Amino acid sequence: MLKQRIITALVLLAFLLPALFYPAIEPFALLTLLLIVGGGWEWGRLNGRSSGAALALGLGLGALLGGFWWFGGLDQSWRGLWLFTGVLWVVLAVVMLKRGVPGWGAWPAPLRLWLGLLLIASAWLALVQARQQGLGFLLSVLTLVWMADIAAYAGGRALGRRKLAPSISPGKSWEGAVSGFVGVCLLAGGWLLAESHGWADGTSLYALLWSGGPFLFAAALVFLVCMSVVGDLIESLVKRSAGVKDSSQLLPGHGGVLDRVDALLPVLPLAMMLATF
Repeated sequence: MLKQRIITALVLLAFLLPALFYPAIEPFALLTLLLIVGGGWEWGRLNGRSSGAALALGLGLGALLGGFWWFGGLDQSWRGLWLFTGVLWVVLAVVMLKRGVPGWGAWPAPLRLWLGLLLIASAWLALVQARQQGLGFLLSVLTLVWMADIAAYAGGRALGRRKLAPSISPGKSWEGAVSGFVGVCLLAGGWLLAESHGWADGTSLYALLWSGGPFLFAAALVFLVCMSVVGDLIESLVKRSAGVKDSSQLLPGHGGVLDRVDALLPVLPLAMMLATF
């Protein structure tokens, strides 16, 4: 399993890193759009669609976003969408986590399906526009989520006693969540220090938040770390409702696309909301 995970990760990095660092946005947008097709297919399957219908949903989502890109959608400001998506994620966090796994199945099937596709699509748009904001900005958002996840895992393993959401994700603990926030604070502090010495270009999310003062900086970090946990928990809730362990096996050793990006789904549009308001 470990060997398989490493091979898959290396193959992904071999494609993603050149696209990420390429000066023009097109390779990165195209490659991530292909991943979104996979995510749309997975979402269809998680919501009870047949393999053929789920594939049609994934391809249709990709075609719709490709057309949106072709007609200049990536060059427009979407401040209203970021605010709407941010509020929607907060509402979902309150409602879905309160109602738990049984509550998800009680929602109308079309609502569950199209709401998820909307959030996946908005995350892709936020991802690409974050890259347009600057490489430093996008990397600061991605590393925030990665650090929160890694530090939460390490802290949970070492200190975890009180379960965060035992009926949804038994492995998560309050101690792990706090550890994730501490890790993000250390990352943000180090990033700001690097920027103050000219070792980074100053376009990071951390620099933007710090410009609003220490209170906004701390409050925004708490919010984003909490929402990264929410993204993870909501995907776990949906998978439990569907009776599956992984969203798919598209990424051998890692599960599916949604398994890899669940925490990013809310954080990307929320970061864009903070960056544009």
